[in-house]
Amino acid sequence: MRSFLSALFRSRAGLFGFVLVLLFIAGALLAPYLGLPSPTRSSLASRMVAPTWSGIFSPGAHPLGTDELGRDILSRILHGSRTTLLIAAGAVILGGVLGTLLGIVAGYYRGMVDRVLMRIVDIQLALPLMLLALLVVAAIGPSTQNLVVVLALTSWLRYARIIRGQVLALREREFILSAHAIGAGTWRIMIKHLLPNVMTPVLVIATLELARIIIMDAALSFLGMGVQPPSPSWGRMLADGRVYITTAWWIVTFPGLAILFTVLSVNLLGDWLRDYFDPKLRSAR
Repeated sequence: MRSFLSALFRSRAGLFGFVLVLLFIAGALLAPYLGLPSPTRSSLASRMVAPTWSGIFSPGAHPLGTDELGRDILSRILHGSRTTLLIAAGAVILGGVLGTLLGIVAGYYRGMVDRVLMRIVDIQLALPLMLLALLVVAAIGPSTQNLVVVLALTSWLRYARIIRGQVLALREREFILSAHAIGAGTWRIMIKHLLPNVMTPVLVIATLELARIIIMDAALSFLGMGVQPPSPSWGRMLADGRVYITTAWWIVTFPGLAILFTVLSVNLLGDWLRDYFDPKLRSAR
């Protein structure tokens, strides 16, 4: 841990991404306890109030302004981040578990099992993933649970392909051959010996996939296929506010910045993790 933190503090980009990720997670967790107005409470008397920092701590203050229905934008961004991060984290975990297990199975068994699984990956990668997600959501209906499942189905492919390549190299190593020699079972070898040795690439893929899924979730919400009103979501805020972009720029600007900085921070952290765990780059340092 000391070596990890020392390397992190030496990287400006990695540290910047790490701090931003922590801030977004803290904002999502603490949103209900910050004393902000309800994200769904409308007030037509306060509609499209411009951002102001005067009296920011006074009751009824709107530091990021209000939208066309008088709802506080800061409150909606923070509460919307809870939904966005929940969906993204759920999709990353589900897709990561599925893709990692299938990648290990394909790389370990090889033969027909490998060919069938990799052809499924090739077929799905040949389809536009956004269009596939739209079709599935339209068929089963938009909800938080359905979005997690749909986005996970678009992310397991990268895990499976990369982990399969890792396992193909690992299965010929001495410790795997030794496990075979002492009579270890197939699942014991895959879970106890192969899985721990592929967790580093899994972690890096998960970090990079998190940013992509946040973008896809915002895009689905923008198109009306994401989290449904009255629950706030960043994509829906962009869709609702685009009509007022010339008269109330803050309605779309701040949700857009939230998406921008969240994806940027996750990408920076993911790039640093990839470099940190790369043995060639570590030896060069």
